[in-house]
Amino acid sequence: MRRIFFWLHLSAGSIAGVVILLMSVTGVLLTYEKQLVAWVDREYKVEPGSSMKSLEKVLSNVPNARGITVRADARQPVLVALNQGSVYVNPYTGEVIGEQSKSTQSFFRSVTAWHRWLGASSQSSARAVTGASNLAFLFLVMSGLYLWLPRVWKWTKVRAVLWFRGGLSGKARNFNWHNVAGFWCCVPLFFVVASGVVMSYPWASNMVYRAAGTQPPVQAGQGGREGGAAGRELDFSGIDRLWNRAEEHARTNVPGWKTINFRLPASGRAPVAFTIDASNGGQPQKRGTLTLDRQTGEIEKWEPFESLDPGRRARSWVRFVHTGEYYGLGGQTIAGIASAGGALLVWTGLSLAFRRLRARVGQARPLQDVGTFKP
Repeated sequence: MRRIFFWLHLSAGSIAGVVILLMSVTGVLLTYEKQLVAWVDREYKVEPGSSMKSLEKVLSNVPNARGITVRADARQPVLVALNQGSVYVNPYTGEVIGEQSKSTQSFFRSVTAWHRWLGASSQSSARAVTGASNLAFLFLVMSGLYLWLPRVWKWTKVRAVLWFRGGLSGKARNFNWHNVAGFWCCVPLFFVVASGVVMSYPWASNMVYRAAGTQPPVQAGQGGREGGAAGRELDFSGIDRLWNRAEEHARTNVPGWKTINFRLPASGRAPVAFTIDASNGGQPQKRGTLTLDRQTGEIEKWEPFESLDPGRRARSWVRFVHTGEYYGLGGQTIAGIASAGGALLVWTGLSLAFRRLRARVGQARPLQDVGTFKP
């Protein structure tokens, strides 16, 4: 059985190794995306005024505005979303003070594209490849843990595959690094990779809902309520009244809230949904959605995380455990280390496989030419 698993493990790693390596490396680069974006734009600060300017006037002064994010920190500017990109606006004067770093946004969009669909223009085909590679990676993690188990449980045997050893080179070094990385990263890697499988396949996502005792949602069609809104100005009249209601609700129901944001629907009669968040955007258990009637300002519904059905909560957990963000900065760090461990596993695994292949080819090379036969 061990021999069977070994060859399956080696075959899966050899076939999907390059794609898994790419996803692991890009996963490391995306570890602190939100923090790095905030750090790059840290120069945009404002002097707190007596009161915030009318949001209607702020948005009407920004061409092609689509929505806004207001932060609880009075020293932070508001972020206005445009058709393409976003700009920072002083909420006390309405002045545009800068735009979100295009180079940083472009870099992370590019890294994300390579992480999800290998940077290919045909996303459906590339998604099939990354999805299959995620499945292969999940098998590698699980079979690798089985293969890691020493045949003889002695401390000397366990120690050899439990921590990095000095003075090794070549095959011995790669074998040691492969075992150590596999042991220490197997648990977080399991959750990172398994959640990636869930996001790759609808059937896997449906399994999460059913495991939580909830019927999977019907997949909505492409497009949305804002279809056709791009390229024309939206009507922001009446937003101040809705905003005041949302801010009051946040103070009462979401202690320690950090941001409130919304994107205005194309229809002037459609309800407006405000997302109230007490995290940096990666912890769904700390945010809720407040939907207000556009005409009356009355609350249509308030959906904090705990009010969601078990399936939606489980699916949200899976989404953000993939990046580790569900558990805050510590979770992000563990997910990033696990991704780096995954890259090391692939590199050392491919190296070991290549050495094995080279050795077998050397053993099977043809006999040397012994000259021409002369009768």
